[in-house]
Amino acid sequence: MKRIDKSVPLALTDDAKTIYLKDDVIDVLPDVYEPADDSYLLLEAACKEVRPTDTVLEVGTGCGLIAKVLAKRARCVIATDINPHAVVNARLNGVDAVEADLFGDLNDKFDLIIFNPPYLPAGSDTANDWYAKAVDGGAMGYEVILTFISRVCSHLTPHGRALVLISSLTGYRTVVENMRCEFELVKTVAEQKCFFETLYVIIGQLQE
Repeated sequence: MKRIDKSVPLALTDDAKTIYLKDDVIDVLPDVYEPADDSYLLLEAACKEVRPTDTVLEVGTGCGLIAKVLAKRARCVIATDINPHAVVNARLNGVDAVEADLFGDLNDKFDLIIFNPPYLPAGSDTANDWYAKAVDGGAMGYEVILTFISRVCSHLTPHGRALVLISSLTGYRTVVENMRCEFELVKTVAEQKCFFETLYVIIGQLQE
């Protein structure tokens, strides 16, 4: 399994933000998605789902909030992110992180895979804007999610599960229908109404 190069020095910048949770302190660097309602809803669902024996992969870890919290509850947690700034940020917060587009070249299988994807319909050129890329899900808002769904099962153990956060802006029915093509069991495990959208956390399980 590819691991981070721990010899690379890490340091906070003056414009970093700090988030205080009950048992954790999370630093957030510029150009990295700052945890919001979607992050905390997924975190809550993940904490309820994770088991002490689980090997966990968080795809799109951002600052590493969820991976860091789950590391205290699971056997092993690693993370990926396409944003190099996010990888540095997650490592700064103590997360074993790898720079990769979704799964990259990881060949391992995991008991639980978690993804808070970019889920908003594309609205502008995000080529040079990492923060905008963090929410740009493609023309319809679900292209990245569907790519993830089509690949996730090959990275799961036989009884593996995947937790995915989506928005009512994304196309709930489309995402659920695609997950049902891949998983034996699919259900919504968390829901939260926000100002202009409803957030959902959906679990897919290969075998009951």
